[in-house]
Parts: sequence; structure tokens; C-alpha cells
Amino acid sequence: MNQQKVSVIVPAHNEELNIPTLISALADTFRTLDYDYEIILIDDGSSDNTLSVLIDQSKIYENVFYIELSKNFGKDNALKVGIDLSHGDCVITMDADLQHPPSLIPQMLSLWQQGFDTVYTYRTNDNPHAKKSQKKTSRLFYKIINFLSDIELEDGIADFRLLDNKVVSQIKNVTEYAVFLRGLIKWVGFKQIGIPYTPAKRHLGEASYSFYSLIKLAINGIMSFSVKPLYLATGIGLFFSVLAVFYIPYVLISYFSGYSVSGWASLLATIVFFGGLQLMVLGIIGMYLGKLFMQAKQRPNYIVRSSNLVNINHDLVKF
Repeated sequence: MNQQKVSVIVPAHNEELNIPTLISALADTFRTLDYDYEIILIDDGSSDNTLSVLIDQSKIYENVFYIELSKNFGKDNALKVGIDLSHGDCVITMDADLQHPPSLIPQMLSLWQQGFDTVYTYRTNDNPHAKKSQKKTSRLFYKIINFLSDIELEDGIADFRLLDNKVVSQIKNVTEYAVFLRGLIKWVGFKQIGIPYTPAKRHLGEASYSFYSLIKLAINGIMSFSVKPLYLATGIGLFFSVLAVFYIPYVLISYFSGYSVSGWASLLATIVFFGGLQLMVLGIIGMYLGKLFMQAKQRPNYIVRSSNLVNINHDLVKF
């Protein structure tokens, strides 16, 4: 009987120092497992020698493949192209910096064999390599997403996960703009289980994920799976409208009693407050309209410039 095949998807942005060590660690891990496997690495517009390293590694290992994107499309889109072009019985996605321990893969495969379609991981709170500010920011990030969106994400949920081919097939059919994979995988359902892990220290190099990227990810995640911000904006507008109605009796009593209070500063502050509130509400509406505008264009989420995958759909490749 043929061995089941595992596709390992790894996006890489300026990870030239970590790629050889990661591939070696994955090879050591699968050497102890009864699975066929392939490693698909995606160069997401790197400015260093990541692509050259990927090409060299693909010549050393016959089951290592690379995909070069035409520019930096972002981590989720890089993961999406790897998932779209994989053909294993299951897919494992992970980062290239070795913070996602390959030693956890046997446990993930064991849970998959027990019938779970998605095995995802989430960071433990005792992560020794994270700063206190990073931990607080992460908790706040997931609290906001869970409050404003229609999905529930565990604090510290990571892109280190296993997906059965049934789940992969559904994700391949998704063509939405600015895909948010962490939320999408939760949304598709199927039988899921989460396992905690303690991230390892980044092997070499510097992380390229900034605070701004985290904010952008949060906004994208909220707006991809919920219209709650629109309801919230409506509720705020309704609250202040009712408050204004209750203010009318005070104005009438002040007028007929001959008692008036002068105060241009308070009046100006009120105008500025409501002006800012209106701009905030318009901004929320504008972001949703912007997503609709970009979705209507139907531009691809990524463009493949080159690859050594023999089964690649060459309509995706732009040389």
C-alpha cells in the first residue's frame, strides 16, 4: 500500500540563514516516520539570497521544491499559494525561523490519524522568548478579534498547523481578497483540535513582522469575518441621537427661564468630538467599501514568477 504523503508549506521572507537548518530538521523528523513527504518553500519577495538558497536546497533534496513570487504578497498569500499547489494527503504549514518545532509534527500526524481534520497549535503563556509587551499586545489582539468577529481564536494561535485534504480542498476554492487564514480555517469547520506549544527561540536573523503588520492583520481579520463594526457604528450613532433628544428639554427650559450659559470652549469641544466620531464611522464604512472594491477587481492574490514544481499550473507562472 502506498504511503500517505505530507506536504510541508513554508513561506520565507529574508530567511536565507534559516532555510538549510529547517530543511535538515524536517528531514530528520520524517526519517523516523512512515510517510512520504514534500517540502514546498515560498520566496515571498525576499531582498536577500533566500531564493538562491531555496534553489540550491532543491538540488540537494529531491523532495524540496521552491516557488518564487513576483513580489512580496504577504504571509497569508504565500501560504495560500503553497496550499493551492500542494497535492499531499495532508498539509502542514509552518514558519521558516524554527520557532515552530518540527518535533511536534509526529503528534500532529498522530491526531490526524485519529480522525481530526485540522490540528492547530497555540502558544503557551510561559513563552520564555517573548517580551512582556509582546505578550500583552498578543492577548489584546485576540481579545479584540474575538469580540468584534464571528469566529473564536485561541490566544496565541499560530500558523503551525496540519490540514487534512478535505480542508485543503475547501481553502483552494476560496478566492476572496486579503485572505485571513487563521480565521478561514476556523470558519470552514470540520473536526478540529488545538495543542499548546512553547515556541523555540528564533534561530538566526531578525523577525520582519512589525507592530503595524499586526494592526493590519487584526483589521483584516475582523473585517473578513464580521460586520460587527458596522453594527457598533450604528449603535454609537443611535446612542448620541437619543442623547441629543434628551438634551432638547434642557434647551427649552433654559430659553424660557431666561437662563443661558455661555461657553464657546465647551461648544467647540462638542463639535470636534462629534466631528471625530463621524469620521470614525465613515472610516469603518469606507474600509468595508474598500474591501468590496478590491474584491470586485478580481486580481489574483499572488503571482508566481518561477518554480521547480513539475505539477504546477503554468497559467499561474509569470516569467
